[in-house]
Amino acid sequence: MTGAPALQTRADRAPDPGFGVYVHWPFCLKKCPYCDFNSHVRGAVDHDLWRRSLLAELDHYANEMAGRRVTSIFFGGGTPSLMDPKTAEALIDRVAERFDLADDAEITLEANPTSVEAEAFARFRAAGVNRVSLGVQALDDRALAFLGRQHSADEALAAVDLARRAFPRMSFDLITARPGMTPESWADELARALEEGPAHLSIYQLTIEPGTPFHASWRRGELALPDDATQSAIFQATDETLGARGLNAYEVSNHAMPGQESRHNLTYWRYGDYLGIGPGAHGRVTVQGTKHATRQHSAPEAWLEAVGRTGHATRARDPLDAAQKRQEMTLMGLRLAEGIHRDAFQRELGAQPEALFDADRLEALQEAGYLTLNAQSLAATAEGRLRLNAVIDHLLG
Repeated sequence: MTGAPALQTRADRAPDPGFGVYVHWPFCLKKCPYCDFNSHVRGAVDHDLWRRSLLAELDHYANEMAGRRVTSIFFGGGTPSLMDPKTAEALIDRVAERFDLADDAEITLEANPTSVEAEAFARFRAAGVNRVSLGVQALDDRALAFLGRQHSADEALAAVDLARRAFPRMSFDLITARPGMTPESWADELARALEEGPAHLSIYQLTIEPGTPFHASWRRGELALPDDATQSAIFQATDETLGARGLNAYEVSNHAMPGQESRHNLTYWRYGDYLGIGPGAHGRVTVQGTKHATRQHSAPEAWLEAVGRTGHATRARDPLDAAQKRQEMTLMGLRLAEGIHRDAFQRELGAQPEALFDADRLEALQEAGYLTLNAQSLAATAEGRLRLNAVIDHLLG
């Protein structure tokens, strides 16, 4: 089952993963009880200072990566729709000056569907943003209150409509497996979402992250998630319902019409390079043939101080060895329906999967129906993606 691969045709070549720039805006109006992202609430933000500092850190990295072709820019957070649109415009312009910004570059802004932020959509579009990702999270007012969101379901749908009219491309997020959710109640909510005609949906299961208020409630026995069988039924029903509407599960939690996939996130999952700037931002950048993991200072004030002092706030910049790259490629790539192309293994590790994984483990996972390995790629099957963490743990040994 794991014999030598057939020769590849040109059509079998791995897609270019691209090179992305991620900008982290760390501020939110309120911290959600399930969130463990690097987000902070501040009474006031000096937007001019933050614009100068983000530009300075971008310039620092551009000095050694100038000329690389940027295929996507992603403003994440936090809540980057709270950013002054002039900051987004300045960063997009600086990327175009210091790098080779592709004519068709995807430029995404994460946003919350509050009325105040929605009013800024036109300004962000004028700044160069061409895709928005809305944190809707639920289309049920009681669920939104439970999740600590500041918008109602009607306000969310109004923001979806405004985003659809303001931007060429739009996506929104929903959270499943909430306490008390059943496949039937989720089907009703998903049907309401589909009435909006989305071309991209991100569907995440609620997870209890350490250090969050939800984790404390869970430990006290005050919060119970649906059991494994219910979560599995919700996951499978989601794939079937969205697939029937042409929104294919191109990644475990992401569904899109053909051509509407998030190009920036595909860079992550295909293990391409991306530059991360802003507090807590992570990056993977190849310099002089060596791939490095970068991480910026997390605390906003510490990040600002470091940038003011040295022009950047890099807390860690570590070369990745073959074992680390194999682990990261596997964790990211098997989330994709397309899997990990043989070319990607060759590009990053100089070898094919037969030489990178234990033959017995690889064969056992194929025989169990959880993985496929062919002349093009190593991929998880639909059954494998249902239990992906266990599959990856076994594969990596």
